Amino acid sequence: MKGIILSAGKGSRLYPATKPVCKPLIPLYDKPLIYYPLDVLLRAGITEILIIVPPDLQQPFEQLFGDGSGLGISISYIEQKVQRGIADAFLVGTDFIGRDDVCLVLGDNVFYGPGLDDSLMRARENNTGATVFGYYVDDPRPFGVVEFDEDGKVLSIEEKPANPRSNYIVPGLYFYDNRVVEIAQSIKPSERGELEITSVNNEYLRQGMLNVVKFGREFFWADAGNADNLLGAANTIRVLQGYTGSVIACVEETAYRHGYIDRDKLLEAGMGMKSTEYGKYILSL
Repeated sequence: MKGIILSAGKGSRLYPATKPVCKPLIPLYDKPLIYYPLDVLLRAGITEILIIVPPDLQQPFEQLFGDGSGLGISISYIEQKVQRGIADAFLVGTDFIGRDDVCLVLGDNVFYGPGLDDSLMRARENNTGATVFGYYVDDPRPFGVVEFDEDGKVLSIEEKPANPRSNYIVPGLYFYDNRVVEIAQSIKPSERGELEITSVNNEYLRQGMLNVVKFGREFFWADAGNADNLLGAANTIRVLQGYTGSVIACVEETAYRHGYIDRDKLLEAGMGMKSTEYGKYILSL
């Protein structure tokens, strides 16, 4: 399975902070925002990763990750020339995906909670159809909303409904078999002029091939797309790290614990940031 991080958004909800820099590169507490989705892919055992970036903004991402060899993985980059919605990631990344299954994660989403690694591995192993996740929110109207029957079977997914049929939304993490490329090519743009990921999910649902896994209420998810959400997520990460004594989304640690890099590479990464709390944490491992 291959992984895609969609990081091509303008970040207009965070203007003026994101006028000079791409949103996934701004800090979320002690690390760039993109570390959080990258960590998710590494935890899922995915080591071939494509980062989709805005036009003319590839260089800062390359300065951050290079070709991924520092993490023992392969990272490539491609520009999304025109923003056409989340599902466009599968069209932009068609050559990268090839004949493989694919996991797409949005560049401004944060996932943390018990059982995350197990949920990711089970979703990866389901190589027939699609697996997405359900997360309870108080106001689901800005998202794709999942409707369930009394037995927990998915009945529908509706994009940004005025009258939601549940409080469960689909956050920005999606596992698909290789048919997603063909499905993305066949869907029509929405009234917003975008290729909606909900349209892709509904096609899998129509075929009876959509699996929705609910995250528990103790799970933490954030869409760090505006200033309040960014601050709230940063404060939550700070509290959780203080409570657990570990650094959330430390990609060097994840790479080490999954065997992508050895102890020497881990030490090298820590020494390169030894004056920071992040670097000191790596060295403490």
